[in-house]
Amino acid sequence: MARFALRHWTSILIVAALAAWAVFYLPDTPSFAIFQLKQSIDARDGAGAARYIDFQKVVRNAGYEMVEEPNGAGGAGNILGQLIGKGAVDLLSGPMAVLLKSWATRQVDNGAKDVQMPAMAAVAALVVLRRSGEVAFTRWQDHKGQIWEVRLAREEGQWKIVEVKNVKQLLDKLKRQQEKEFGPPTAAPPTYPNAPPTAPDVPATPPDADGTADTP
Repeated sequence: MARFALRHWTSILIVAALAAWAVFYLPDTPSFAIFQLKQSIDARDGAGAARYIDFQKVVRNAGYEMVEEPNGAGGAGNILGQLIGKGAVDLLSGPMAVLLKSWATRQVDNGAKDVQMPAMAAVAALVVLRRSGEVAFTRWQDHKGQIWEVRLAREEGQWKIVEVKNVKQLLDKLKRQQEKEFGPPTAAPPTYPNAPPTAPDVPATPPDADGTADTP
């Protein structure tokens, strides 16, 4: 054994260094969080996948992005509208995050295709991942061709997804897909509040034996 160690001491040191890196450094990286997220999705472990997503921050950042989207001329009125909008986002982000987390967990548990992360997408996410201190950015393409750009941050020693870019485009695309699959929502018939009431239909009276119908 001693001779073997002396002959292969370089290989042993390399293996030991790789093992130490995998045990102590790798779990504390955003790449490991992406890898674990895909593993949980593939295993249909919704609760496990949810551990790598901060749903409240995802919802809050999505709301901020939609509020700050340019929708007209600037000025004090637009700034005030953004402030009011952000206040509403802060107020509603908690309940919306609970609903989103519940929905996403069920989707993963049921193996829904819309939440699947292809193997090549996971590899691409790891390759293009950029880290800057306590923040990391990456992107991938799902099986429908949709580009997902996400931001990760370290929270209490664990990396989590905290923002998904281009949320409005994703929602618009999802709406178009639903309309393509199920058809556009049917419009309710028009109502005329000032129209005079119509008399109810009176059922016809069956004729008597002599062939004449009784009149009321």
